Amino acid sequence: MIMALIAVVVFVLVTAGVFAVASLFDERRSHARLLRERLATVQAASERQPSEELLLLRDELMSDIPVFNRLLQQWPRMTKLQQTLSQADVKLKAGKFLLLTVCACATSGVVVLLLSNSKLFAGVAAAFGLFVPYMYVSFRRSQRFSKFEELFPEAIDTLARAVRAGHAFPTALELLATEMGEPVGGEFRKLFEEQKFGLPLRDALLNMAERMPIVDVKFFATAVMLQRETGGNLAEILDGLSYVIRERFKILRQVRVYTAQGRLTMLLLMALPPIIVVVMAVMNPGFMTPLFTDPIGHALIAAGIVLQTIGYLLIRKIIRIQV
Repeated sequence: MIMALIAVVVFVLVTAGVFAVASLFDERRSHARLLRERLATVQAASERQPSEELLLLRDELMSDIPVFNRLLQQWPRMTKLQQTLSQADVKLKAGKFLLLTVCACATSGVVVLLLSNSKLFAGVAAAFGLFVPYMYVSFRRSQRFSKFEELFPEAIDTLARAVRAGHAFPTALELLATEMGEPVGGEFRKLFEEQKFGLPLRDALLNMAERMPIVDVKFFATAVMLQRETGGNLAEILDGLSYVIRERFKILRQVRVYTAQGRLTMLLLMALPPIIVVVMAVMNPGFMTPLFTDPIGHALIAAGIVLQTIGYLLIRKIIRIQV
């Protein structure tokens, strides 16, 4: 077991060394290639016809190491992971997050293996360490979306008042970006900057709807694009949209009241088994000892954890009603 652990550590160190050496040799070539691409972009921009759309250059780096970055860019899931990190406002590249996830998985597995000397427990701990970072990012993402949804009607009201006061729509976006707090202010700031630097407003709105995949944002983008194409009073459209969003929130709160029993059931089912195990271990340690020492007990614990997780996911899916 010790030899296998040493072999794994040596493999990780050698792999990291190879990537470091390759990145040193590749860095100069990468800078030269980036310079050639920028020059080609500038030259192509000067040759465009006036009717062609202008595109903004985006930072698509998955890692600061060029070799690792090229490997990750060939994996389509990494683009989705980078977008999820951006939506959660986690200041990490996808490559660094992937490395931290692998380290958490290996560390938790090795520590549990050394403490319990059980491969089954080590496998469960490694799986838990593998999913914990993504669960944290998912939690941050959902919290940020919830805060955005809470502040979004107020932002639309502010935008409508600015348009009604005579401000142009881009100026109203800039005012909204400076007046509103995060995350609403940051998203409208990106929207304002994209259209300011030449991206058509339609594409900038679609980018905002992609960054914040929320129904209210899609309503907002659709309403503004329709007003731009067909005309109409933008202030009245925004007032109506704000009213619809607030009414949807009322229905959502009613749904949360109706599903409160399901959420309470989920909490009880998740908390009851560990509480019983702790109480029984304190009151009668000899009765619970085989559960932690016998291999059959290890298998039962692993099966219990898996079944608890499946039950949690099923109940969570049942009580989550889209409005």
